[in-house]
Amino acid sequence: MKHLFRAIFALMIFFSVTPSWADGSSGGSDWMSSWLAMVTATQDEQPHWMTPLATVTPRLEQEYRYDQYWETRGNGSQLDVFDAGKGLELIPTETTEVLINPPAWQEKIHVASPVSGWLDDQFLVVKERLLSANEENGNYIVSAFFGVTAPSGNANFTNGTWIVTPTIAAGKGWGDFDVQATMSFAIPFKNQSTYGTSIATNIAFQYHLFEYFWPEFEINHTYWADGSERGGKNQVLLTPGLILGRFVLKERIKLIVGGGYQFAVAPKYAVTSEQTPAYNNSPVLTARLTF
Repeated sequence: MKHLFRAIFALMIFFSVTPSWADGSSGGSDWMSSWLAMVTATQDEQPHWMTPLATVTPRLEQEYRYDQYWETRGNGSQLDVFDAGKGLELIPTETTEVLINPPAWQEKIHVASPVSGWLDDQFLVVKERLLSANEENGNYIVSAFFGVTAPSGNANFTNGTWIVTPTIAAGKGWGDFDVQATMSFAIPFKNQSTYGTSIATNIAFQYHLFEYFWPEFEINHTYWADGSERGGKNQVLLTPGLILGRFVLKERIKLIVGGGYQFAVAPKYAVTSEQTPAYNNSPVLTARLTF
């Protein structure tokens, strides 16, 4: 848990030292004020839904995000994933978001020889918004992403190859209800015969209740198209959750917190790695500061 506490402390420091430019006022430089005004304007042109727990939103966001997973595998081991590859999300232009993600730290416990270390880092994701309309003008959005993962993890956890992940995402809202979905293809540069290409499809059903409550239900499906390790296998996780926010902390800085529980339904509670491609279940925690 020490890494979780460090992340929470870092978020507190970020909030406490954030200067007065955070409201886009004259307290900041002219270019900073102009940039933040552009961010506000471009977000006003899209739906104002909440980013789900697991499904990456097609919306453009500007925030710092921390996620936590406690994954239980069929053999009784547990993987505690700190930060889960989330990080800083910025909107540099009217239709573009850049995600700069630090590597996640993983600890494997409840085994004879516990191990820990850094995972491979999807250090850069570029998101381009293709179509959008806010709630008054159609309530929809379509975006495309492109992510790059470096083989920077510790020997126990690295895939040993660069991976690129093109993604298409879309969403549609009807009043307080919305659906957000993505489909991504993780393509390794080498070791293709071992790892193969995985296709991840995520769908989030979300409802906005009162001002701060965002209950949701997600379907998270992964199919390994090829590769000797998991080729031809599927896994389906269901993720009910609740996200709370956006709570105003300081001027334009807002806090979002949430949690949920992922559990496998196909295959369900398998024992061996041949039966379970990923993991059986996991509580999920998220904390975000938007600005």
